[in-house]
Amino acid sequence: MNDTTVIIPAFNEAGRIGQVVAEIPEEYDVLVIDDGSTDATATEARDSGAEVVEQERNRGYIEALKRGFREATTDIVVTYDADGEHRPEQLSRLVSPIREGEFDLVLGARREIPRPSERFLNRLTQLKADVTDSGTGLRALRRDLAVQLRLDTACTCGTFVLEAASHGARIGEVPIRTRSVDKPRGIAWEHITQTCHLFRHIIDK
Repeated sequence: MNDTTVIIPAFNEAGRIGQVVAEIPEEYDVLVIDDGSTDATATEARDSGAEVVEQERNRGYIEALKRGFREATTDIVVTYDADGEHRPEQLSRLVSPIREGEFDLVLGARREIPRPSERFLNRLTQLKADVTDSGTGLRALRRDLAVQLRLDTACTCGTFVLEAASHGARIGEVPIRTRSVDKPRGIAWEHITQTCHLFRHIIDK
């Protein structure tokens, strides 16, 4: 029986989600949260072997992530992007330190953080947490910690780490390499609001 579920929030990822699911090794359960997609995301994910939970309407990445935490039944969960950016061969490096009881949350630290706004949020987070990449989408953590996280912010940059730390989580990192994928990288307007949320966490926690 697998002890780890890979949770993939997905919105209109038809054409990519099937390959993303198919690449994940059989030692992991795969749970796709279809966040109100209007294309064939759910069908492709199921056909590739994932369990799929369909949300009736688009509720956003954070709500899809929290739904995945609630629906998973394994001791460990991994957050994983649906766009193909993450490399499945790196999963074991994140999960192993949790299996061995070394950490409660392990971040996949990217070599470069692409957006200037995300780099700014990361620097703010480093005022409270000794991490190099607080905005990564590839994370492994104990499920009992995951379901405690409120994640009541604009995005997960910085606040995911600080909220976990507020619960006493032991946080580690492993370096990862991502793949280049064809996706829009416009201005992340939610980072403006996220700055306010992050200051609140820095001051209150």
